[in-house]
Amino acid sequence: MSADKALGSFIESAPPGELADVTKAIKSILENDNVDAKLAPAFQQYNEEQFTTTKLPGGATEVLVSKHNSLGDGRYYDVETQSSFDFDHATGKASAVQSFVLESQHEHLVKSLVKSLATHTSEHYPKSSHGVFPTADDSSLAILTVANKYSPANYWNGRWRSSYIYNPSSSSLAGSVKVDVHYYEDGNVRLLTNKEVSLSGVSERDVIRQIATAEKKYQEDLNKAFAQLSEGAFKSLRRQLPITRQKIEWEKISGYNLGRDIGGGRR
Repeated sequence: MSADKALGSFIESAPPGELADVTKAIKSILENDNVDAKLAPAFQQYNEEQFTTTKLPGGATEVLVSKHNSLGDGRYYDVETQSSFDFDHATGKASAVQSFVLESQHEHLVKSLVKSLATHTSEHYPKSSHGVFPTADDSSLAILTVANKYSPANYWNGRWRSSYIYNPSSSSLAGSVKVDVHYYEDGNVRLLTNKEVSLSGVSERDVIRQIATAEKKYQEDLNKAFAQLSEGAFKSLRRQLPITRQKIEWEKISGYNLGRDIGGGRR
């Protein structure tokens, strides 16, 4: 593997909200602050795959960046704000905002789905960004949602991403839901999940409802899996008596501090 590819792999695997930290670490290791040009392709791939969000100058809401709303040459567009913008993949900043008019045979459907998707995300996510964009051949629509929650003071960051392709001609809806959570207090634990979704016979008016149903079920499945960890995997990970010499109350596992209470950390 070449040096550039090795550096790029570090960028592409950066946990949510920690891209700047990973970049800083790379520069420190190389003792070189001028590697942004080499990392540019990796920055772009990371931002587009992770649905990185950015605020437009003078705007209050955050719009997302993806391959589906790319205009090429580092420029992207947003349907709701009817604008296009330049995006600096290294700094995460948007600039040069201009008005943008969507040209698509599905223009009315795009606007309808954006409105319904906005309602869905506001009901189910404390803070999120979303978008609906025609695919390159204008035959289908990409429906994207990203919800980030960063808490570095408490040593964790997380991201929810959902991406679907809806084909109006075949009434098919296919995509995936990805969850990425990193917890790093006195340890390094990362959750990476990928749930595939594939549905047929989905009418245009039923698209967002089907997405909401699939995502609700997945959230419930994750909650059940976490609840089962206390009686299964968590018990097998550690001895009955940790360093503190006190038995762990497994029914209260969700309230423990991973590093301090279970591992006997310094804090």
